[in-house]
Amino acid sequence: MSNTIAMIIAGEQFRDEELFVPQALFEQQKYAVAIIGKEATVARGMLGGKVKIQRTIEDIHADEFAAIVLVGGSGATVFWDDISLHTLLKEAYNKRRVIGAECIAPVTLANAGILKGKKATVWSSESAQLIVGGAEYTAEKVTVDGNIVTANGPQAAKAFAQAVLAVLKKQG
Repeated sequence: MSNTIAMIIAGEQFRDEELFVPQALFEQQKYAVAIIGKEATVARGMLGGKVKIQRTIEDIHADEFAAIVLVGGSGATVFWDDISLHTLLKEAYNKRRVIGAECIAPVTLANAGILKGKKATVWSSESAQLIVGGAEYTAEKVTVDGNIVTANGPQAAKAFAQAVLAVLKKQG
């Protein structure tokens, strides 16, 4: 299994803590982190952070990663109906990869159809979208259901990253 975690971010308005806090924890645990987006550019966070997007969604495959993590922030809405990302997420889900999403990004998971019958959380303003997508909305800070980890916002970034790492460890 790969030792790389894909972190998918919007080119503008990703939530800084939701990228940088998990990235640091993943790297401390000896995972490589690949920053993925719609286009290879310098992405800008809501709080002013900048990071280079290394690869595009169209150029990656689920087999390359131990986990795929969607970073939230207001820019994450660009992925809600992104067919390329939905296809990647379904492939990752079918291959039992760990899938994570923070803040409003769990809406992308719901729209991809992989939250049907799963417990999940999201930024509270988007809870109805998870329910429409077939999820059981928990309103928890972090929710784990099988290989899917969701979190409700930036204050949960550390707990979210720890939950992703715990699921990865369990999968061995």
